[in-house]
Amino acid sequence: MGFEELLDKVGGFGPFQLWNVALLALPRVLLPMHFLLPIFLAAVPAHRCALPGLPSNFSHQDVWLEAHLPREPDGRLSSCLRFTHPQALPNTTLWGGGQSTGEQLEGEPSTVPCPQGWEYDHSEFSSTIATEWDLVCEQKGLNRASSTFFFAGVLVGAVAFGYLSDRFGRRRLLLVAYVSALVLGLASAASVSYTMFAITRTLTGTALAGFTIIVMPLELEWLDVGHRTVAGVLSSTFWTGGVMLLALVGYLIRDWRWLLLTVTLPCAPGILSLWWVPESARWLLTQGRVEEAHRYLLRCARLNGRPEGEDGLSQEVRALSKVAAAERVVQRPSYLDLFRTPRLRHISLCCMVVWFGVNFSYYGLSLDVSGLGLNVYQTQLLFGAVELPSKLLVYLSVRHAGRRLTLAGTLLGAALSLGFRLLVSSEMKSWSTALAVIGKGFSEAAFTTAYLFTSELYPTVLRQTGMGLTALVGRLGGSLAPLAALLDGVWLSLPKLTYGGIALLAACTALLLPETKHAQLPETIQDVERKSAPSSLQEEEMPMKQVQD
Repeated sequence: MGFEELLDKVGGFGPFQLWNVALLALPRVLLPMHFLLPIFLAAVPAHRCALPGLPSNFSHQDVWLEAHLPREPDGRLSSCLRFTHPQALPNTTLWGGGQSTGEQLEGEPSTVPCPQGWEYDHSEFSSTIATEWDLVCEQKGLNRASSTFFFAGVLVGAVAFGYLSDRFGRRRLLLVAYVSALVLGLASAASVSYTMFAITRTLTGTALAGFTIIVMPLELEWLDVGHRTVAGVLSSTFWTGGVMLLALVGYLIRDWRWLLLTVTLPCAPGILSLWWVPESARWLLTQGRVEEAHRYLLRCARLNGRPEGEDGLSQEVRALSKVAAAERVVQRPSYLDLFRTPRLRHISLCCMVVWFGVNFSYYGLSLDVSGLGLNVYQTQLLFGAVELPSKLLVYLSVRHAGRRLTLAGTLLGAALSLGFRLLVSSEMKSWSTALAVIGKGFSEAAFTTAYLFTSELYPTVLRQTGMGLTALVGRLGGSLAPLAALLDGVWLSLPKLTYGGIALLAACTALLLPETKHAQLPETIQDVERKSAPSSLQEEEMPMKQVQD
């Protein structure tokens, strides 16, 4: 008897699994609220050089600013420079400038960076890290880098949590993630300098990586084959809820410290909820922890209304544990195990490329909320709302077209949306907004499919390790996405071209992965090696073992 048959006896989908999905909903909601937080946290409001002596008479202010600030090539007053000496304007007299009406300085007037800091427009944000530490103009790279530091932390955390959760268990490491995220999030909100903020946000990203690595596999390992898709898509809707909730919270809380505090404090009830979250019985059996697995399986049977004889179930569990013990790798799980055998190596390399492309395009689209003709709150809400139909698209597509074609198709859709935006002029804002929203929907659909697909490709003994590896490469893409936006200084369209090109490469790579539609979750490395190759190699390999709906 395999674990799938054992799970069928205790109920592969019922109140026990729904309760588990509900308990693990909180991390899914919190993740986008932290990952997309820079949209509000690091927003750069309109600003200009601080000019002491600005007249209180509003009618005189425009003249005063014209005399002290140079104009950019597009005609706007400069945000980063001021004249070394006030410039006289025709038919005006400068207050305190020492020049008479109509006097003009000879030659090109000299300018200097703002020597007395900046003044910011606080109509939309009362405080952001950009206004707190003047991360504008020459320091704007540090503002973008704050997102990169955060995703670099997620990258490191993905490696650590992936390995440790395969070694010490999913539930225990989820507790570590909750506690670390709470403590480090509070420390970030209390930061007294940019350096402290960058360090604590990086470590917060490391802690939150545990959510990304553990939650989805912990749900799937308790589900039967027929319900993995619906449960996976249902779980991903909590992410969408977090995206839309962030728009509301950001609108209501305009100070970055209180905003960060608000999205961090829910970790406290999350810690308490772990009392009811079950450990993965699949993982427990691969580790030889038969009694614990037996206890969780009995609880599952009771909640699902499948009363099984305790003695009979115990015998089946022990028999399955012996089989798993005989097949499992003797040494502890290692990242090298992902590359030791041909099929697993092929899967790992393809997943690395796919996850880089999914993350790079998703965060490239999500963090770029400017130039769409909407304010930041409207854009964020719209980007969240479009994810709901994308979930329906994923649910229908993976059931009929399969995981592989769905992933490749959604990545191709994101790439084409970005490509078409390059052809739309800046005056056609409605078309640009529509294409951005469509691209966001496709990128979210690709993200949802990638999570489900990858969890099904790796065996139980290495599932968290494999998810850790792919998440590592994915977060590398996420960390580079904000920096790629700076390429607009080379060519305005270069960031969109880069996002689209990487998404297209990932779409092609996804076609090289084996299909997992209706397939049982592999338990050991040997199970993966017995699975079929991608369609292009099917003539040389055995077909993948299938099960009926």
